[in-house]
Amino acid sequence: MGPFSMVVAIVLIATLGKIFSERYKALGREQDGQQPPPADLIAARDEIRQLKERVAVLERVITDNHGSTDLSRQIEELRDR
Repeated sequence: MGPFSMVVAIVLIATLGKIFSERYKALGREQDGQQPPPADLIAARDEIRQLKERVAVLERVITDNHGSTDLSRQIEELRDR
């Protein structure tokens, strides 16, 4: 192997190393950006579920005509959650 082929081999190895390094960094950034940590995901789903329940109760309160005592009871149930 001559000196020219050694230089080409070294440049090729360095270039491939840099390409693979950048590729793995990019893959790590994609995974971090796409999925929140499981604890955050669980908390967000729980909050959404609670909000949906509250909206359903509010819709029922607004559309029902059962009197003010029933309305007061449902409002208190909302405050207890």
